[in-house]
Amino acid sequence: AKFSNNDNQIIWYKESTSEKIVELFKNNTALICLFSLGAVIRLIAPYLKDKKTDPAVIVIDDKADFVISMLSGHLGGANELTQIVAQKLNATPVITTAADVNKTIAVDLVGKDFGWKIDDDSTVTKVSAYMVNEENIGVYQEIGRKDWVKELPKNVKIYSSLEEMINSNSKGYLIISDKIVEGDFLKNSVVYRPPSLVIGIGLHWDTPKQTIKKGIDFCLQKFKLSEKSIAKLVSIKKPEDIKGLVDIGKEMGIIVEYIEREELAEISAPNPSDTVKAFEGTSSVSEAAAIKVSRGKLIVEKQKFPPNLTIAIARIVD
Repeated sequence: AKFSNNDNQIIWYKESTSEKIVELFKNNTALICLFSLGAVIRLIAPYLKDKKTDPAVIVIDDKADFVISMLSGHLGGANELTQIVAQKLNATPVITTAADVNKTIAVDLVGKDFGWKIDDDSTVTKVSAYMVNEENIGVYQEIGRKDWVKELPKNVKIYSSLEEMINSNSKGYLIISDKIVEGDFLKNSVVYRPPSLVIGIGLHWDTPKQTIKKGIDFCLQKFKLSEKSIAKLVSIKKPEDIKGLVDIGKEMGIIVEYIEREELAEISAPNPSDTVKAFEGTSSVSEAAAIKVSRGKLIVEKQKFPPNLTIAIARIVD
């Protein structure tokens, strides 16, 4: 506040920086600090948790000669923010993350721009080390966009099957799939989950969220599919949204989309039902909705959970 020029577009604070930094660190996705790197380290050190939750922190020297990516360079976006700010200030960006320095694949960022999720991030550090040390890395991809990398480093090779990759001389593995995979090789693997599955749901107005979740879990386990690859839950548009469906969408953090019955009636589904047609005006809900929204292929035909639930799953093809 001692520097205030009464500009009301700036929030001027009276607390000491050591006090204010606690609030700023906890409540922002990025901090830009215009003082010495050492001072910033001492201020934020007590509040560091992990790369998944810590905000991006960049540091700019007093003369604005250097912009330093200090914390959460990859997942938090500090490296990208550093480049943007450095360009605006005509300053030198300072980025020290190993993948960027060595111009190789940042394992923790693969597919991030496409909404891919990492199945288990406990192996990210190990496989990242293999990557930057130029150990042999095998890649197996069966779903998702293929343009996740512009150019493969010389130590990375794509394999056409999981078995071929496992039997190669690779030390680490990148697996891009919506299927559940098992085996000892996972301890040296990072598994990515593209949002590739659309779950079609046929239900009654009073079907509770617990019943829907139980049905979804059953189908995923039976057909060995990952919950982290669910892109949408879809169903027929009714006069009022079904509370159970709304609630399970919120609980799982997944978008719920509704399709008009006229649109569903135009879809050719493998298991039409006269009973469903009598009640809903279309012979298929779960299968037709999954096919319609995914614009892809039905991989789980209608599974019945009497008396008030059906589920089908289709895969989006990029």
